[in-house]
Amino acid sequence: MSRRGENIYKRKDGRWEGRVLMDSGKYRYLYAKSYKEVKERMRSFLEQKEKPAQKSFGKGARSAQLFEDWLMGDIKTQVKPSTYESYYWSICKYIIPFFQRPGNEQLDEDSVTRFVKSIREDASIPNTSAKKILSIFKIALKSVLKRSPECLYLTQLIIFPKAEEKEVEIFSMKEQRMIEYAALRSGNKRALGIILCFYTGLRLGELCALKWSDVDLESGTLSITHTVSRIKNFKPEGKKTILCVGTPKSRKSMRRIPIPEFLLNFTITCGLYIQKEDNYIMSGKKEPYEPRCVQKLYKEILKRAGVKERKFHAIRHTFATRALELGVDVKTLSEILGHSNVGITLNVYVHSLMEHKKIAIEKFNDMLLTDTEFTDFAVNSAVAISEQAR
Repeated sequence: MSRRGENIYKRKDGRWEGRVLMDSGKYRYLYAKSYKEVKERMRSFLEQKEKPAQKSFGKGARSAQLFEDWLMGDIKTQVKPSTYESYYWSICKYIIPFFQRPGNEQLDEDSVTRFVKSIREDASIPNTSAKKILSIFKIALKSVLKRSPECLYLTQLIIFPKAEEKEVEIFSMKEQRMIEYAALRSGNKRALGIILCFYTGLRLGELCALKWSDVDLESGTLSITHTVSRIKNFKPEGKKTILCVGTPKSRKSMRRIPIPEFLLNFTITCGLYIQKEDNYIMSGKKEPYEPRCVQKLYKEILKRAGVKERKFHAIRHTFATRALELGVDVKTLSEILGHSNVGITLNVYVHSLMEHKKIAIEKFNDMLLTDTEFTDFAVNSAVAISEQAR
């Protein structure tokens, strides 16, 4: 099917093809998923053709070099250090090496499709990592192809793998009590931080970034404004990695959350609050505590408690599951956890919500048993009416 006078055709594969006559007398072919989209691409291409060339994506430009230039450019100052580390890891380990191989040097439909396929089909790359690599690839691709008519079409070729539905790891109520008891008996005051996470859902980095000034005794709340992480040192001097204090994961992660009264009283009773406001809670100093040291302490406590080892993040999952079990609504829980939207909470803790649904449906059993009297007369009458209907 064609649209007259526009050189736009619908192909057998469902895509739309637009033809633009070049100065050489040959046609340039552009593709898109809809008529409107391919027409827009043709318009952009003609406008671009009339302007001085910004960048060449043909024989003169190597895609690996384009990605390297983007990584070493302004992006370093535009994102958080921890985010830049993710970009660096994906670009240097996967993207640049792929586009340095013979046959993949240029950015085109074939090379982009091959790269996406290579990441999706690599059994050594977990689904979550594959999605992260392809997300960063898409961000970089949009930037290096800026003002190019190929940008829209090539980025549409990036198809993310489906998320794996797997149940999150949590501690049972019995295991939680054993961990809390072991933490209190450890003789290490920092172990209180682990108990705090069980009742607030803090991330490890957020725990290490807490200062005494973030604790409001009057309102009984914590202010979460920073996170601590160890990242690669991109400066030539100094150690390979550095401890970085930055903003939390997202804007919604900056939040105020209440502390259970018993935990607040315990903190005061133990004399833990007699500290300088500018000091970090976990270190007791003006420098933050190393997250890896908290993880080491956490593993020691698990061993002391005789509980199977799980990731530190399992504490956060346990808090969320307990909250749902106690009837906390999903919107409130999402805000306490600092999720960017309620959908994330629903997706992560769907197993807990299913238990809620089962309990809700069981109430219909209770209703039936309470409000209905099952007598022989009632059953016999129902049978008699059924027989008469026949």
